[in-house]
Amino acid sequence: MNGIERVPLGRTGVTVSRIGLGTAPLGGLFTAVEEDTAAATLDAARAAGISYFDTAPHYGAGLAERRLGAYLTGLPPAERREVVVSTKVGRLLVPGRGEPGAEGFDGAAPLVRRRDYSFEGVYRSVAESLERTGLDSFDILLIHDPDDHWEQAAGEAFPALAKLREEGAVKAIGAGMNQTAMLCRFVAETDVDCVMVAGRYSLLDRGAARDLLPLCAQRGVAVLVAGVFNSGVLADPGEGAHYDYAPAPEPILRRARWMAERCAAYGVPLAAAALNFPLRHPAVTGVVVGARTPQEVADDIALAATPIPAELWAELDEEAER
Repeated sequence: MNGIERVPLGRTGVTVSRIGLGTAPLGGLFTAVEEDTAAATLDAARAAGISYFDTAPHYGAGLAERRLGAYLTGLPPAERREVVVSTKVGRLLVPGRGEPGAEGFDGAAPLVRRRDYSFEGVYRSVAESLERTGLDSFDILLIHDPDDHWEQAAGEAFPALAKLREEGAVKAIGAGMNQTAMLCRFVAETDVDCVMVAGRYSLLDRGAARDLLPLCAQRGVAVLVAGVFNSGVLADPGEGAHYDYAPAPEPILRRARWMAERCAAYGVPLAAAALNFPLRHPAVTGVVVGARTPQEVADDIALAATPIPAELWAELDEEAER
């Protein structure tokens, strides 16, 4: 498996690379990234064959969108047309002074995030994202983390996205969350094209296989999986490892370290198994991984191309069933 392969995004007519680049790190998630490093990272992703880039206003209070847009608008038109971009709605950026490190992002932007899943808020969010990126349109729009806002997200944000889709302003719409229960509601009760599930379909948490993935397969909804390293513990389960954006609890560390030992017995990095795991499921279209340097991009592509022995999968699957 590598980032060069492109596959259909469900029924939308959009094709995406099986490995997509998430831009939260380029917005300063956990630590800052210099401007030239961010640009070099995006260039490395394109050179590796990655054609799908995911961003959001939330990432660095607009910084990730600006950096991605600056890079993409500098590409030759023919190359730009090959790139698929998703961004998200649900957090408007309004004037204010955010605290340093607000919501996990390094630095203090002169903007603060305000939740807004209203019809008007969606249109404003898309317009502001287009302005920040300099792009003419987005291929995919996702309702972002509406955990406590189901009524407005389903009753206003989704109809707004559906109208944009009907008007031809966007090709695919859906929702992106760190949980499966509400994503299942979107799939069952609305006409979404795709979902992005973060952290809930990994070697440590296979929850999406119980409900979300079968439902998406039944309804013809594409699934993009993010958070395959569960915030880092499945990349390196050493001291200080994070799980779900917080220090990893001891039981999680023990499981991850056992997995790392079993992977090592087969000559496979734990991170390679973690990245490839979601791609085994027929309902999964692709995975989205973040990177903050060109070397991390190269590492992810190499991990994706690592053969995983069937015997190792059998051991990891057996452990998950205990």
